[in-house]
Amino acid sequence: MAYFEEIDIVRYMGQEAEYARDIVVEEYPLTIYLDGKETVTLLCSPEDMDYLVVGFLLSEGFIKNAEGIAGLRIDIEKGIADVELSEPSILGQKLYGSRTIASGCGRGPVFYNVKDSLDTKVLDSDSVEIEAETVVVLMKEFDGRAAVFKQTGGVHSCALALEGKIEIFHEDIGRHNALDKVLGHGTKAGAGFENGIILTSGRVSSEMLIKTAKRGIPAIISRSAPTVLSVKLANELNVTLIGFVRGKRFNVYSGFHRIRGKGTRRL
Repeated sequence: MAYFEEIDIVRYMGQEAEYARDIVVEEYPLTIYLDGKETVTLLCSPEDMDYLVVGFLLSEGFIKNAEGIAGLRIDIEKGIADVELSEPSILGQKLYGSRTIASGCGRGPVFYNVKDSLDTKVLDSDSVEIEAETVVVLMKEFDGRAAVFKQTGGVHSCALALEGKIEIFHEDIGRHNALDKVLGHGTKAGAGFENGIILTSGRVSSEMLIKTAKRGIPAIISRSAPTVLSVKLANELNVTLIGFVRGKRFNVYSGFHRIRGKGTRRL
């Protein structure tokens, strides 16, 4: 399926109007069935949906690792993802019959709980260092890869960087979906999350922070802003949180000890 399609529109410029064509992103409903039971419908971009399903199940606590999935089949025509779990999910059993529809952008599904942070270990990867210049270079490359955003302006981007290079990149209408695709892709590829950096185009909420920390990723960088709760959680979980990366400027909200660079004053 295509990420977007051309739509007939009327474009106004001052007092003049003209017929034109515009590129609009696709919004695709994907319903996940766990062991034959309908669990949740995600509104997403119709690409890399296998990574989305794996990342979503990891992030929301249905599985602990890739081995938690015994089988996965996606029916694009019907908009269904059939997932066979390696062992029954207690959370899935509790949610049976409680169907949720979410784009993964405004807020997480109803079974997300901030208390989930209590089950997230404090990261001990203080050996990870991030050069200040690397933050700027990574965000420049990140912005350059956002092809669908440049065409439509209607998606979020997310990436995983390892050793100063972007290794995994995905776009989706929902920022949570984009992150789940990256986490699912990285999990299936056996990526070394403990040395990674997440880059995102959207706001860093508490859900985004916890999803990152749960995978043992020590840093998250955003073009946008964090929330107060995400900053508090980042400090508690020892995650480096960087926001408002614009040109050569950025703000570090937590985990200052990981930042290195010429002229950087230690705090």
